[in-house]
Amino acid sequence: MVDQLAHHQHEFFRQGDSRDLSWRIEQLKQLKQLIRSNEEDIMAAINEDLGRSQLATFMSEIYPVLKELKLLIKKLSDWAKPQKVKTPLLLKPGTSHVYFEPFGSVLILTPWNYPFQLLMSPVIGALSAGNCVVAKPSEISANTANLMANLINDSFSSDYLTIVEGGIEQSQKLLAQNFDLIFFTGSKKVGKEVMKKAAGNLTPVILELGGKSPCIVAEDGDLKKAAARITWGKFFNAGQTCIAPDYLLAERSIREKLIGHIRYYIDQFYGENPVENSDYSRIINTKHFDRLIELINNKQSINSERDKLFIPPTVIEKVTWEDPLMQEEIFGPLLPVIEYSDFNSILNRLSQLPKPLATYLFSSDKNKIERLRETVASGSLTVNDLLIQAVSNHLPFGGVGESGMGRYRGRNSFEAFSNKKAVLQRGLFPDWKFRYPPYKIAFNKIRRFFDFF
Repeated sequence: MVDQLAHHQHEFFRQGDSRDLSWRIEQLKQLKQLIRSNEEDIMAAINEDLGRSQLATFMSEIYPVLKELKLLIKKLSDWAKPQKVKTPLLLKPGTSHVYFEPFGSVLILTPWNYPFQLLMSPVIGALSAGNCVVAKPSEISANTANLMANLINDSFSSDYLTIVEGGIEQSQKLLAQNFDLIFFTGSKKVGKEVMKKAAGNLTPVILELGGKSPCIVAEDGDLKKAAARITWGKFFNAGQTCIAPDYLLAERSIREKLIGHIRYYIDQFYGENPVENSDYSRIINTKHFDRLIELINNKQSINSERDKLFIPPTVIEKVTWEDPLMQEEIFGPLLPVIEYSDFNSILNRLSQLPKPLATYLFSSDKNKIERLRETVASGSLTVNDLLIQAVSNHLPFGGVGESGMGRYRGRNSFEAFSNKKAVLQRGLFPDWKFRYPPYKIAFNKIRRFFDFF
């Protein structure tokens, strides 16, 4: 079956139905209705996979997807129109346009940490641009993957949209097919393998990876607000969020007070016994649980419970840049704290590290904000908050360097899954004779002619 999916979708794509704007909008409307009708089941499946509460899932997964669908259904007709651009005087008479055309059949590979939203967002973008889609959710979040496969495959034809379940072997089979575009969300390690496979067919890729996103708190920041938002952003979904702050850089003069506030909010949000709190998620499986415990490396004693996949919200002090915690993306509820005394030295260090998916700063100093923006490259910069930049479908979402390539969400999704075709239509006159050999006109004379244009 897998070996024939791309072929069947290419055949359907050549018929031209998916290029029709009204057809695309109808598929998006049908998808929106399908999600609306099955919200409870989707949230229940995610709870089985991650132990995440209903409200947390609605805010982070259901709402963003429905909002994305609403925006695309409303705006797609305008966005899909050819864009007229200027035509240089030398090329006149003529007209120049940019047309948005679909790539064809798109492969979408998605992760387990937000198993609904990170599956549906790129699917929506690909469909809006007129592509056919084969999507494979992570087998680790098996309950959500199975539910979405049943819902989508029962409601849409595999000729243009299908969900494929399975593990690594299934992913390898899919990557061996000749898709027209590959969209991958996941780790840097797997992202490199996806790129290698894509290179065999010169298939373009969009990679949404991760990295160690820093959060800086300067002494001029609002410490209580910073602590509340850091506690929420870091420990939401038990830290299993690609744009979660990976580590905290606290200015020396406020470090102790800031940590005290964070511990206070941990108690306020999750109580003295978070394992009993339904608002606190679980680690996805024992493999990731063991990896996180190993990262701590006896640096701090914690009350974890392997059988319940529970690791409490944990602030880790006295961390150095050389510690194991600082060598890889944590992707869990462990917050290392590094003290700093000089803002410029921190900017210098961050500018030499791999570019993260997000950078965060709590400060009221406009000069510091601007220096960070100019000095440290990252997929996004958020000042005085965390995570919520991903909710806006007016901002592009994606990484840079080791944190990924390509942007999506909102209009950026439509454009990411579209080939921007340049179209120039010229008149036949005038027909400059100097363009044709033999070239007898003196170079300086013709150069002055070109300078006029």
